[in-house]
Amino acid sequence: MNTKHSFLSDRCKEVMLGSLLGDGSLRIQKPYKNARFSFRHSVLQQDYFFWKVEQLKEISGEKCWWKQEPNGYGGEMLRYQSLALEQLSELYQLTHKHNRLVIKRKWLNQLTPLSLAVWWLDDGSLIGNGKRGVFCTDPFLLEDQKILAQYLQKVWKVKVAIAKIVRERDGTKREYYRLWIRSSEELKKFLRIILPYVPVASILPKVILLYKDSQLQERWISEVVEKTSFSRDVIEKYLAEKKSRYKRFQKVI
Repeated sequence: MNTKHSFLSDRCKEVMLGSLLGDGSLRIQKPYKNARFSFRHSVLQQDYFFWKVEQLKEISGEKCWWKQEPNGYGGEMLRYQSLALEQLSELYQLTHKHNRLVIKRKWLNQLTPLSLAVWWLDDGSLIGNGKRGVFCTDPFLLEDQKILAQYLQKVWKVKVAIAKIVRERDGTKREYYRLWIRSSEELKKFLRIILPYVPVASILPKVILLYKDSQLQERWISEVVEKTSFSRDVIEKYLAEKKSRYKRFQKVI
C-alpha cells in the first residue's frame, strides 16, 4: 500500500474538498483498494493547474500529471492523478455513497474560503459582465443542490437560486440544475470572501467585474487590489483584456 503520511494537511484537504465541487474527483479504481484524487484543466489554465499540483505534493507521486491530446470535445488538456492512499479512502467515505459524490453538511462544514475559491475558479462563471454568477453544478441532483444553496446562505450569507436548464441534442432532451447568484450585491459578497485566495494572475478574469460607469469600475478594481496579492498594473492589464472582448466596452478602454 502506498502511504506518504498518516493524515492530510489542512491545506491539501481544503483544496480537494473545494475541487470535488468543481473539476476534481475521488475514485477507487481496480486493482487498487484505496482512492485516488484527480482533476484536469485546459492548457489555457496551466498556471492554475500547476498551482493546484503544488498544493497536493503530499499525495503525489513523481509522475502525477500529463498532457491529454484533444479528443474532439475540446483542446489539449492537463491531467493530474494522485497516489492511491488510505487517507484519500477516508475522504472518499466521507464524501461518497454508492460510488457517487453526495452533498452533506457534515463535510461541507469543513470548507474554508480557500475551498470556496477553488470551487469558483474550477466551475464558477461571471454572467452579464459580472452582474450575476453561476456555478456549473450540472452533475449534482436537485436535492444535493438544495443542500448547497442552504449551506451558502446559512454559513456564508450568500443567497443563491436553483434554476433548471433543459437542452436538446441529437433528439435527446437533457435536464439539469445550476446554482445562480442573481444580484450584483450577492455576487460581490461572495467574491469578497474568495479574493484573498486567488492564487495566480491568469485566473483574475474570474473575479473582475465590468462596469461602464468609471467610478463603479474603479471601486471594484480597488477592492481587487486591496484583497488580492496582485499589483494594480497586473489587475488593470486583465481588466483591459477582458473589456476588449466585449463590443460595448471597446470604445472606452
